[in-house]
Amino acid sequence: MVKKIIKAYFSPTGTTRVAVSSLAGALTTEFSASQEEIDFTLPAERWKTHKISSEDLLIIGSPTYAGKLPNRILPYFKEGFTCESPDGINGNGSNIINAVALVTYGHRSFDNSLAELVQSLQDSGFNVIAACAIPTRHPFSETLGAGRPDDDDLRQIEYFGRQIAKKIKKQIANNAPPLALDVPGDADAPYYTPLGQDLQPAVFLKAKPKTNIDLCVHCGLCARRCPMGAISPDDVTQVPGTCIKCHACVRLCPKEAKYFDDSAFLSHKAMLEEHYSDTNPDPELFL
Repeated sequence: MVKKIIKAYFSPTGTTRVAVSSLAGALTTEFSASQEEIDFTLPAERWKTHKISSEDLLIIGSPTYAGKLPNRILPYFKEGFTCESPDGINGNGSNIINAVALVTYGHRSFDNSLAELVQSLQDSGFNVIAACAIPTRHPFSETLGAGRPDDDDLRQIEYFGRQIAKKIKKQIANNAPPLALDVPGDADAPYYTPLGQDLQPAVFLKAKPKTNIDLCVHCGLCARRCPMGAISPDDVTQVPGTCIKCHACVRLCPKEAKYFDDSAFLSHKAMLEEHYSDTNPDPELFL
């Protein structure tokens, strides 16, 4: 039986953490289990390897970037979590180590991110017993998906948790090997190409956040919370490292001093708001 729920996530702007925590809360209640939190958003946490046992249930979450998992973090999804039983699943269903894959996305599409996360977990020896894609506020926009995940989303996530618990209890009672989970997408597909307002490719790979020096109070929060450690702690106006456009610095700055002014980036943001503001996707749940 499940004795510990492990909730693990990469969540620069906090929405993936909310979704994972909601699901973990429901499952913790269903199993009367303990809970462990693994937040690998910051670089210092991504050198650790976590060994998961058959008495654990791993819930792991990531935002969708350009239709897939964040490419700079992908190695950690593949190598940061390992199964305690090196021999994997036996024919009678013993030694099953279950995991739940969760991705969030900013209202456009989760494309292939969920398929990629499921494949990464399966390659590491996990039985992915369930998966879901949760719409959230888009990190680039103040309005696109604002307020998501909302109360209705969280209710659906919690209900999904109860259904996952039923499936695991049935699996244990029957002592049967698991069946492969079918999720949409192609784990090996290329990244989505961002489009501008003219619906042509918008290239902003080198775009980095700027600082309104009149608003900045040099608290250093942006440097401390940057998932790539890209912002200089000595001069937060400088970004010598690789920026993945996660917008943690923009969203977390208490003085709203961080912003992007790259023209291609702004064109892509405008395209998203023009074409996807009227969409209202529901969480997609796979069991």
